Amino acid sequence: MRTKHSHKPNFGRRVEGCPRCAELAAGAEPVQSWRTRTDRNEGIQQRAQQEHFAPGGPHARGACGPVCTFGDW
Repeated sequence: MRTKHSHKPNFGRRVEGCPRCAELAAGAEPVQSWRTRTDRNEGIQQRAQQEHFAPGGPHARGACGPVCTFGDW
């Protein structure tokens, strides 16, 4: 989010003439808390790990090579 609100805190109510309120009204994503982003990223990482190590997955087939480096990011 680069556009800032041009008014004081208004607790969820939109203000006419505010560029950020106009963006939100047009469908822009609201800012997420760091905890929400962290939970989402951890969920994505956990699903990727489950898929990789699942029976019949890339790890079980030996597709990762002689040394598995999955998750080394």
